[in-house]
Amino acid sequence: MGTKPYRLLAALLAAVAASALIIGQAPAASAAPSGVPGLGPKWTSLMHGDLASTDSTAYRGPGRTGHLAAWSVPGGPCAATFIGSDSLPVSLCTNVIAGRPPQFATPVVTLFDPATARVLATLPLAKGGLLGGVYGYLDDKNRVVVADGTGAILKVAHRRTARGWQLFVADRIDLSRHLGADSVTGLAPDESGRIWWVTTAGIVGTVTGRKVASMHLPRGEELGNGLSVRSRGVSVLTTHALYEMWAGSDGVPKAVWRKAYDRGPARKPGQLTWGSGTTPTYFGPGGDEWVAIVDNAVVPRLHVYRSDDGSPVCSLRAFAQPDQGTENSPMAWGDSLVIPSTYGFQYPPMAVRGPAVPPDAPFVGAMTRIDVAPGRCTRVWESRDRMATLPRLSTADGLIHALGYGPLTPGPQQLGPVNYVAVDFHTGRRVVTRQVGVAPLDEPLQLTGMIAPDGALWQGTFSRMLKIAR
Repeated sequence: MGTKPYRLLAALLAAVAASALIIGQAPAASAAPSGVPGLGPKWTSLMHGDLASTDSTAYRGPGRTGHLAAWSVPGGPCAATFIGSDSLPVSLCTNVIAGRPPQFATPVVTLFDPATARVLATLPLAKGGLLGGVYGYLDDKNRVVVADGTGAILKVAHRRTARGWQLFVADRIDLSRHLGADSVTGLAPDESGRIWWVTTAGIVGTVTGRKVASMHLPRGEELGNGLSVRSRGVSVLTTHALYEMWAGSDGVPKAVWRKAYDRGPARKPGQLTWGSGTTPTYFGPGGDEWVAIVDNAVVPRLHVYRSDDGSPVCSLRAFAQPDQGTENSPMAWGDSLVIPSTYGFQYPPMAVRGPAVPPDAPFVGAMTRIDVAPGRCTRVWESRDRMATLPRLSTADGLIHALGYGPLTPGPQQLGPVNYVAVDFHTGRRVVTRQVGVAPLDEPLQLTGMIAPDGALWQGTFSRMLKIAR
């Protein structure tokens, strides 16, 4: 992203921090229970929407009447937002300066007012991996379950006191003897209530009650994404291979199968690590019979495997257009996948690992829908949409909701209008374009939004939390 946008952002933040919040709305409706032990409401408790990482929801989004209804300045970008059964949004943010003593890029659990988006409470955490722990989830007690830099899994609860709202650590599970100097990058529960976790350097572990167990994947295989869970397995993607894993009564994870993929000659511009940037997506017949990833080959390909045994279902060039790649998880609906391209997107230097080849590239944008059948992947449409967030696919309204840029123009990438956009899943046509911000103040950073039961899209940007509502 370079340094000049950050200098401009600092000046803008000084002016914005004192601004009043705008237009309040009624609190969101209650969310549906997930039915998974230890997991919070359905569709609003995980960064990728559900345990299968489909990045889809059964709630309608803002759609054609969507507009910026409220916003606040939480102190830094919020990478994951959850909506509890109490309708309160709570986010995992990375504040520019936070903690005691103050530190740069500190992870902060942040609670928001559901009507005004005002910050109600914050709790800084010890710094860990992946910008302080991007991947967490909301449990069935509305607690944020996240790993911190001390080598522990925390369950962060909220309560209202005489002095206002408070966030506090309600439970702590120590993983330090399994980690050494490593750090947890992602965690998720399975349907038995067991917590799975993975680390940057390739440790995969579980927590059953208070019992912790772990194993180490081959040396040199790193993880920069989350993990996906189904009833009979857990999908883990390293910088070299895709694994289907499970654990017995002792809790020690074991590989059911492994599939190496083409990781290409180097990290691509617009990706965080040298390897696939996708969190695996379970989808297909029965909801999880297949698992999909996109590799990091010079010409990246979509690969779909059978979840049980790793046998191939189909494979296809991920994008018809040249010079593409993705750091984002494929969205899924039935037997269809939608893949957004991030090739050329400029992430902050602190977020990436290793040099890119080429060092940079224009973010021309692309998004494609591919339908899957045994032995055949078929491209349905491909657009030049420049999605600047990981989109959310609504199966209720048939729209793909995100923040995006306009057409590529000469000059710096992250300067200019930031729009709320909605794209028709069936045709790939954009049906909504409405400005909600200006970059670099509202640079979306490929962050993930969350659609609440009332249809509001809660979306973090570099400096603000936006509530986009009908």
